[in-house]
Amino acid sequence: MARRKVSIIGAGNVGATAAYYIAEKVIADIVMVDVIEGVTQAKALDFLHAGPLRRYDVSIRGTGDFSAVADSDVVVVTAGVPRRPGMDRMDLLKVNAGIVKSAAKSIALYAPNSTVIVVSNPLDVMCHVALRTTGFAVRRVIGMAGILDSTRFRYFVAQELRCALTDVHAMVLGGHGDQMVPLPRFTTVAGIPITQLLDQATIERLVDRTRKGGAEIVAYLKTGSAYYAPAASVAEMVEAVVTDRKTLAPCAAYLRGEYGIENLFIGVPVLLGKNGIERIVELDLDESEMALLRESAEAVKKGVDELDTFFEVR
Repeated sequence: MARRKVSIIGAGNVGATAAYYIAEKVIADIVMVDVIEGVTQAKALDFLHAGPLRRYDVSIRGTGDFSAVADSDVVVVTAGVPRRPGMDRMDLLKVNAGIVKSAAKSIALYAPNSTVIVVSNPLDVMCHVALRTTGFAVRRVIGMAGILDSTRFRYFVAQELRCALTDVHAMVLGGHGDQMVPLPRFTTVAGIPITQLLDQATIERLVDRTRKGGAEIVAYLKTGSAYYAPAASVAEMVEAVVTDRKTLAPCAAYLRGEYGIENLFIGVPVLLGKNGIERIVELDLDESEMALLRESAEAVKKGVDELDTFFEVR
């Protein structure tokens, strides 16, 4: 039986690192596509040279030809410019919307049966670009950020409690930005909610650091943004789809009434499998949690409205 195929559009730090993490899972052959000549070919060769040591034997190909994504089971879109210090995610919209729109046209043409995972920022808005341009079913266009935001929250909680990272499970909803919604009630350590393990002031401090997690890294790097944790989050999603693992995780999904939100990509818990988003899970949120989620949705809607102003993609 033919091996599954994953294509990654954009071979920068996130895209290339995601390719490496996916290769180590040995679940699919990989194609990396980038408009910069030679970058993908060089990185693909470098990954292949590491194969005998890292014990993966998948095919890894680099190219500048977008037709190479043909017959992909999953296409990951990481192409775009990174956020820089002092730059709001929405500042990226005008540049990255054009890049993502071009990538989405190629996906629709060459890989019409694929599931699309969007990573480019501002993520929730770029999901709209991908959905509108491909014309795919809404369940087959997914935004990555919920897993990333949750894994950051998991790390901060584990660091605070000095417990095993794998014992912590977290839930972060909403848009991927300063108005994301970490949910302490649904964040647990070995099944125990952190509300029973940490005082309110500590929880609020960890929530705030989670919201600013990406900006904290940008401030250190000066000329780039995070890529190891984002790439690991991509690989987790790809594995769930390719292996039909039915993973329950927060991802940006197109809502049509769930949580009282209409026609927006918002981070919510979903079940990921071979069909993309197989189910959207509606948590029983209290009034304050729901209010925060609505505020986050309004911020995303503002970005979508700006998208409609700058680009005629309706």
